[in-house]
Amino acid sequence: QVQLVESGGGLVQPGGSLRLSCAASGNIFNINVMAWYRQAPGKQRELVAKITTNGPTNYADSVKDRFTISKDNVKNTVYLQLNSLKPEDTAVYYCNILAFVPERLVHALREYWGQGTQVTVSS
Repeated sequence: QVQLVESGGGLVQPGGSLRLSCAASGNIFNINVMAWYRQAPGKQRELVAKITTNGPTNYADSVKDRFTISKDNVKNTVYLQLNSLKPEDTAVYYCNILAFVPERLVHALREYWGQGTQVTVSS
């Protein structure tokens, strides 16, 4: 089984910063993509940022130049640094990975989600 454990959410004032972490554990052969999504009340879940095996990153336009995604391949951990936070960044943030895991005699590509961590930006 693969588990994703997130941490780092909380309440912050506008303009403040937070750092989210997500550690993946379990029987993982290789992680292809690590990403962060978010879902605000009444809205669909949206991609915030993702980082691939070799390091290329993608960001939602709304967070470019404010958020930074990074990863530690040894620890199977992905981070999201959130700077210059705005009230509209308030949401539950979810960690997501695409990973190859052993299944019978092959390595299967599977998707996993974290439990979510609340980020609230308010004065």
